Amino acid sequence: MTDISAIRTIGLVGGGVIGAGWAARFALAGYDVKIFDPDPEIGRKVEEVLANARRAQQRMLGALLPVEGTVTVAASLAEAVAGVDFIQESLPEVEELKQRVLKEIEAAARPDVVIGSSTSGLLPSRLQSVLVHPERFVVGHPFNPVYLLPLVEVCGGEQTTQATKDIAAALYTECGMQVLHVRVEIDGFIADRLLEALWREALWLVNDGVATTAEIDDAIRYGAGLRWSFMGTFLVYRLAGGEAGMRHFLSQFGPALKLPWTKLVACELTDELTDRIAAQSDDQAGGIDLRTYERKRDDCLVDVMTSLKGNDFASGATLKAHAERLAAKKSVASEPERADAPLPLLSTFVDTAWIDYNGHMTEWAYLKLFGDTTDVLLARIGAGLDYVAAGHSFYTVETHLRHLGQARLGEAVRVTTQILGADAKRLHVFHSMTGADGSVIATAEQMLVHVDAAAERSAPMLPAVAAEVEALARAHADLPRPDAVGRSIALPAAKVPA
Repeated sequence: MTDISAIRTIGLVGGGVIGAGWAARFALAGYDVKIFDPDPEIGRKVEEVLANARRAQQRMLGALLPVEGTVTVAASLAEAVAGVDFIQESLPEVEELKQRVLKEIEAAARPDVVIGSSTSGLLPSRLQSVLVHPERFVVGHPFNPVYLLPLVEVCGGEQTTQATKDIAAALYTECGMQVLHVRVEIDGFIADRLLEALWREALWLVNDGVATTAEIDDAIRYGAGLRWSFMGTFLVYRLAGGEAGMRHFLSQFGPALKLPWTKLVACELTDELTDRIAAQSDDQAGGIDLRTYERKRDDCLVDVMTSLKGNDFASGATLKAHAERLAAKKSVASEPERADAPLPLLSTFVDTAWIDYNGHMTEWAYLKLFGDTTDVLLARIGAGLDYVAAGHSFYTVETHLRHLGQARLGEAVRVTTQILGADAKRLHVFHSMTGADGSVIATAEQMLVHVDAAAERSAPMLPAVAAEVEALARAHADLPRPDAVGRSIALPAAKVPA
C-alpha cells in the first residue's frame, strides 16, 4: 500500500451533505480537518452531522476508534487548503463551477498535494483540464452517509498518475472505506448509472399512478434491497439460476428483456409530478425531522454491517478489516508467563458482535471468551487441534460464571488462568477477565474431563500432556486460592427476627 503516514490534515471545500460527511469520516479516523463553505450555517450543520456520525461510529467500533481529529471551519477557501496534506472538493455538480474552484484550490495548495473530487458523474479528464498540475487530480466519489457507507469510487482522468490514485485509495481505505476502481472514464461512473436506471423507472411509476413513493420504497426495502446489501445483482441472479447457475438464469429470464417492462428514458419532471412526489414524500416521512431520520438510517446501517461483519462478507468484511487495523494500532501487548502468577492467555478487544442492546458485552460472549481461553490453555499443554485430531480431547463438564462488571464495545479485555488442581483425568481451572484498568469484569470456574473420543468415555491424559499439566499445577500450588472457588448460586439466608 502507498505510504500515507505523512497525511495528517485534510482540507475540504464544500460543506453540504457530502462535504460534512467527509469531515466526519476523516475526523473520526483521526485526521484534523479544515473545511470551507460560504454557507453562514456551515459550523452548525457540520457539528450536527459530526454528532450523528460520532454516535454511529461509536456503536460500530467503540473504543477501537482513534483519538478524534479536530474540525475547523475556515474563513476562506485558501485558508482551508493551505498547508494541508490532502484535499477533497465536494461542490454542486456544475462542471464550470468545479473547474473554477479547482483552479483556486490548486493556486492555494502545496504543489504535491493530491486533490480529490466527490463528483458523482462528471468526467475527471474534463475537470482536470484547467489545472496546471492535472496529474494530481482524482475522483473519489462517496455515498451518503459518507461517514458510514464504505463505498468510494476512485477514477482518474487521462492525465492522472497511478501514484495519485494509489494515495487516494490508500487514504480512503485507512478511513474504513471500500475502494471501487473505475477503470474506464464514463459519465456517472458505475454505481450512479445503476441508481439512475432504478430512479428513472421509479419516477415513471409515480408519474403513471402505478405506485406511491412509499410503495416503491417498500418494494425495495422488503425485497431485493435486503439481498443487494451483501450480494449485489449478478450474484443474486446466479443463485436464482439454481445448480445450472447464471447461464440457466439468462436463458430462462432473458426473453423478458424484450418485454416493455421498463422505461429507461426519464419522464419529464413537470411541476405536477414534482408536487405529487414532494407531497407523497412528506406523507411518507410522517412528520419525522431530518436528523432523527438520519439517526434511524445510521442505526439500521450499523446493525446490517455489524451482522455482515460476523459473516466476514461484503461490507462486513470491509468493517472487519478496518476494525482489525484499528485493533492492531492499539495492540494489546502479550505478556510473558510468570511462575508466581496465573497464566496470561488471552488479550483482545470487545467485538461489535458481542454487544447487547445496552451497549455492553452480552452473556454468551463471556462464555465464548472463557471458552477461547480454555482452547489457548489446551494448546499450551499440548492438547490442541493435532491432539484432538488424534482422538483425544478435554470436555468441559461444569462451569460457574460470575458477572462482576461491564465490558463495552472496543474495550481491551484480558483473561488469565489459574490451575486449581488436576489428576489423571481431570483439570480444574479458574479464569479471570479484567478490563484495561485492571478491574475484574467476570470469572469462570471450570472442570474439564479428558476423554477418548473414539471410545466416548473418560480416559487418562497422554503422558506428555499430563506432564505439562503437572508442572503448571505445581507452579500454581502456592498461589492464593480465589475466594469465588466452589461458590454456588443461592439467595442470602433470611434473618430470623429477634
